[in-house]
Amino acid sequence: MPFLGCECPVCTSPDPRNRRLRSSVWLHDDERSIILDCGPDFRAQALRAGIMRVDAVVLTHEHFDHIFGLDDLRLYILRAKRPMPILGDAVTLACVRRVFAYAFDGVDNGSFKPRLDLQLVPDFDQAVEVAGVRLEPLPVEHGDLTVLGLRVGDFAYVPDCKRVPEATLARMAGLDTLVIDGLRHTPHNTHMGRDEALAVIEQVRPRQAWLTHLTHEYDHERDDALLPAGVRLAYDGLALPVTGNWSSASANCAPSEA
Repeated sequence: MPFLGCECPVCTSPDPRNRRLRSSVWLHDDERSIILDCGPDFRAQALRAGIMRVDAVVLTHEHFDHIFGLDDLRLYILRAKRPMPILGDAVTLACVRRVFAYAFDGVDNGSFKPRLDLQLVPDFDQAVEVAGVRLEPLPVEHGDLTVLGLRVGDFAYVPDCKRVPEATLARMAGLDTLVIDGLRHTPHNTHMGRDEALAVIEQVRPRQAWLTHLTHEYDHERDDALLPAGVRLAYDGLALPVTGNWSSASANCAPSEA
């Protein structure tokens, strides 16, 4: 946002909350720094947020707007002096290997290539460990894809979603904060619209919920004020506390064969 070639009131708005980059989350404290989705806007997002270190990246799925910033991890990899752990399901990791084939070709041409350590999330029914953080998978449906939503303590990130299965709804019980796809006012084939997202929020009943992955149908000031109590429109630079247990005890992740 703004959309290319669009002169609508939202795309030309001076309100910085209407200037939206691709959805991503920086999960961090003094000891850990994890990126959830690394799209083509990652460089601009990292510069704005002042991200000095990345310990790992978790990808929800393989679409362009969630993986095409991986090459920009190069300097973080150089500083860490180790490959960057990249976690995802088999389909997503296979796509990363194909799109960034030059990073895996084994050819040393004297130029530094991003060293990506692909790690498979083998089972959406088991929690995984990422840099000492316990992440619980929240599988959701995005068209014909199963997307890896994620729960960390009492915080959940569920982008790119059309339907939330009953089993996943059960895993979302007791949330403090839910960030969820609410693409636009009108229905869409592979994303939840506003009313669908609100229906899920009503079932889950988190203390607060934030709609993300927003198109230019949303004017922030106008439409944020029309949402129910406890529900808001997300915006670039939004900072939220993550409460609950971050412990990675009993969690694991398997090396990828993608």
